[in-house]
Amino acid sequence: MVTKTYGQMCSIARSLDVLGERWSMLIVRELLLGPKRFKNLRDALTGVGSNRLSDRLKGLEEVDVVRRTTLPAPASVQVYELTERGERLRGPMVALGLWGLDLPVDERIDPQTARADLVGMALAGTQQKLLDPARRDAYEFHVGDEVFHLRLRDGRFIAQSGPAPIDPVVTVMSDLESFYDVARRVLTPSQAIKDGRVTTTGDRRALVELFDVLVYVPGAPLLTPLA
Repeated sequence: MVTKTYGQMCSIARSLDVLGERWSMLIVRELLLGPKRFKNLRDALTGVGSNRLSDRLKGLEEVDVVRRTTLPAPASVQVYELTERGERLRGPMVALGLWGLDLPVDERIDPQTARADLVGMALAGTQQKLLDPARRDAYEFHVGDEVFHLRLRDGRFIAQSGPAPIDPVVTVMSDLESFYDVARRVLTPSQAIKDGRVTTTGDRRALVELFDVLVYVPGAPLLTPLA
């Protein structure tokens, strides 16, 4: 139940009634990367207490943004995931992330909280053209200690935590700085591979082609968000 409201008959205000509480949008951010256990969410959201996290999850459940489910065997654990309504936040959330890329970094922000999967989620939002909806390609990234993947769904890339659920067309290994440089086009994939900052298994050309499609252009419009 929403406990605070702007009291305005405006869809932006009503959306903020639901998502504007501290931590709520970051919970959505984490679940855009895939279903998470309560502990996984608490560990990812440094600074949130268990009680506050429980309250925010309960509130998001009540407005049909988040639901609890149980993963199939052999995992068989309870997780939180986005509902269809929650998944519709992917486009706005990625757009917000891209909008914030060039904001100055407050000195209170811990640089150790930087994560490759979050860069990957923003990167997926830079897609410049719709691909064949029949393609189901996956691209797996090992960046430092992190593993995440980009996969095509209905012609659009989405980022998800963990290994790809299918055999990836290419697997990419790098440190965070090198991955970030490639993502921001400070370094081309070909040059990163030549310099030894990035290594690959599988189809190396697929990595080059990926970054021909994912191009960060400040102010460029996004593709129609995933429904």
